[in-house]
Amino acid sequence: MRPEYNFEGGVRGKYAKRMREEGYTLRVYHNDGTFTERQILGEKMVVLDADVWEYFPDSQAVNHALRTLIALVAEKHADKE
Repeated sequence: MRPEYNFEGGVRGKYAKRMREEGYTLRVYHNDGTFTERQILGEKMVVLDADVWEYFPDSQAVNHALRTLIALVAEKHADKE
């Protein structure tokens, strides 16, 4: 480390939880000026296939559909008991 770097006011792991949960983008720069990019998915991330995404374009739509499904499954499970 260079002596001019000062981390006195720094906070260790300030964004670690958010990165773990939400994911991040890793970009590697190459000597020829190009770069490769890779999405690192977080624990709370789910990737929808294109045909599914057409019906559920955002988090709100996905959550609504899943909550409806959960209610149906719970209702069916309660009927068996």
